[in-house]
Amino acid sequence: MRIGILNVTGYAGLELIRLLAGHPEMRIVAATGRSQAGQRLGDVFPFTNLFPGGDLGALTITPEIDTAVDLVFSGLPHKASAEALLPFIQDGIPVVDIAADFRLHDPAIYREWYQEHPCPDHLPAAVYGLTELHRAEVQQAKIVANPGCYPTGAILGLAPALAEGLVSPNVIVDAKSGISGGGRSLSLTNHFSEVNESVEAYALQGHRHMPEITQELGAVANTDVHVTFVPHLIPMIRGILATCYATLTGNVSQADVDALYESRYGDEPFVQSLTVSPKTKWTYGSNHCLVHPVVHARTNTLIVTTAIDNLVKGASGQALQNANLMLGLPETMGLETKPLYP
Repeated sequence: MRIGILNVTGYAGLELIRLLAGHPEMRIVAATGRSQAGQRLGDVFPFTNLFPGGDLGALTITPEIDTAVDLVFSGLPHKASAEALLPFIQDGIPVVDIAADFRLHDPAIYREWYQEHPCPDHLPAAVYGLTELHRAEVQQAKIVANPGCYPTGAILGLAPALAEGLVSPNVIVDAKSGISGGGRSLSLTNHFSEVNESVEAYALQGHRHMPEITQELGAVANTDVHVTFVPHLIPMIRGILATCYATLTGNVSQADVDALYESRYGDEPFVQSLTVSPKTKWTYGSNHCLVHPVVHARTNTLIVTTAIDNLVKGASGQALQNANLMLGLPETMGLETKPLYP
């Protein structure tokens, strides 16, 4: 399978290179990056010369994809991503958008949180690519919207309980992310001396990932779900830990919740329900989401903690998981990388 990557020089694009370098059925034949266009991938990122075969580093970065491809990944920013993907969509070539352009079903909501949508006519054909919720739809899709990093852990953590009506549709998500979630572009926000030895909450009046979480949890619960979402930036490179809170609707035991989450995720290759609270370190470099549900009896609250690597399950690994299904390949292909520890 011939693969093209739009914006290979961002963190999502670089993570895709790492994952695809070991993929037995996919080969990167085109990679764009306007600031480094005309240069060899191996000159800009020397580590790519170390991958098996030795030919990936020789690939020339181009301004546009200029060769035939079977699937395109886009790591461009919102709006630019949809605009760049539009010719491929029109030609019927499968695309996985790692940006936000196809995640929200309603163009009015997209406009509220981003701007006017560049191609709203294609929104109905897009599938929200949280594979564990929409596997069958992803298999048939030509346009897959890769979930945001924050929503991935939050949705996987709360979906089983909301689907079964075990909790009220008013939830709180407190999530903490490493600084790679802000991308490679230089920013005072991500400056080492600003972030190191400090933790801050941000976007308290509303984060762009909130409507995404609300949309998907509402679909699972089959009712409106009200989400209070508070993201935090913490001084580490990779990882997201989400702590989710919801009020239980009845007399639910820990055994009931354990059985529910094990039933829902027991056969999932990349989601595991744990009996201990996860650490982000346990997911480092892997496509896994670790989930730990706890019944807090004194307050009749369900607390669910989840951990992911924001660049893998929160971005490029999940994108590859979706692409495998779209191309009729085993879902886990190329994603067998185990977590690094410590």
